Amino acid sequence: MNSDFLSPIKDSVVAHSVLLPPNSFGRTFLIHSQTDGFPDLEGVKMAIVGVEEDRNTEDNFGSGKDLHHIRRHLYQLFPGNWHTKIADLGNIKKGNKTSDTLFAVTEVVATLLKKDIIPIIIGGGQDTTFSNYRAYDALEQTVNLVAVDSMFDLGTLDDELSSKSYLSKIIMQQPNNLFNYSNIGYQTYFNSQEEINLIHSLNFDAYRLGEAKNLEIVEPVFRDADIVSIDIGVVRQSDAPANNNVSPNGFYGEEICAIARYAGISDKVTSFGIYEYNSKYDSNYQTAHLIAQMIWYFIEGVNFRAKDYPFSTKEDYQKFTVLLENDDPINFYKSDKTGRWWMEINLIKDNKYKRHALIPCTYQDYLETTEQIIPERWFKAQRKMV
Repeated sequence: MNSDFLSPIKDSVVAHSVLLPPNSFGRTFLIHSQTDGFPDLEGVKMAIVGVEEDRNTEDNFGSGKDLHHIRRHLYQLFPGNWHTKIADLGNIKKGNKTSDTLFAVTEVVATLLKKDIIPIIIGGGQDTTFSNYRAYDALEQTVNLVAVDSMFDLGTLDDELSSKSYLSKIIMQQPNNLFNYSNIGYQTYFNSQEEINLIHSLNFDAYRLGEAKNLEIVEPVFRDADIVSIDIGVVRQSDAPANNNVSPNGFYGEEICAIARYAGISDKVTSFGIYEYNSKYDSNYQTAHLIAQMIWYFIEGVNFRAKDYPFSTKEDYQKFTVLLENDDPINFYKSDKTGRWWMEINLIKDNKYKRHALIPCTYQDYLETTEQIIPERWFKAQRKMV
């Protein structure tokens, strides 16, 4: 780990943590401080990384500042019945150019991934997701990205990288490791019909806010994600005011915490980010408090991972084969451990997409297939294999 990229936690925050109860996060985290230096990452499972970069943030300048407000609230929380080793590595400093900062993000995240440490990224614009995605280049695998956002942030091909155009850069730039993109919670009036049509034509998944509030429908999406990126502006203004682009409509606080837990409990999620926090709009630090609780729920989710597919073998599942009238049968698998469902995509031998052979689904998908209605998520996955 190149610790030169990271600045220590603010002294006042570290001093405050010393006064907290001995079993609180502030006393149990390994903290990068001026006094103790950079922590030893041996045995660490998750690491918090702040990003001070906000120059590519559109209409929300200041989103890389005052991340200590989030940490103050986070440090006061108590862990659940788990004992995972967690480090707070401090903040990635603003470089001379935005490209310098984004390079540092990629390097730090890539190093953590190689050490099997899950980075929890806070602060900065959502364009940081692009740097997070580029960190997976070294792993030489395809990537599933889930964005919890009211907008797709596609922009145009001619736009510079920004919080409103990062997705087009992920889709178009080489090397292209993106297998699937899913949006959770988009609001139609914030997105042009051309963008909505493009998302569907690329066989990506998009769930409108009203649909996504039924969390059972979107749970399989998180189960298949590698990267989860949350724009805090997806939460309604009354619950999270600290964003200049916030809307009166959005997820409630408890819903976004449930989403963070779904992200954590997914066996495949290896990085998690919450972006666009702007402290100058944060009344009574309400949003900082909510983000702290979202991180708590993500950490709890990681601690309750069931190690289903791809960690288990097919012998750990009940297999159900649905015969179709005019097509090949579809195999479904139900985990004996958790009761969660997967469906199998037929693959040519040695297909490079082998890691996507089993895709998460719901019991409802299975029931519909028995009625000869093939789920849309099966069609989309099959089309991406071709």
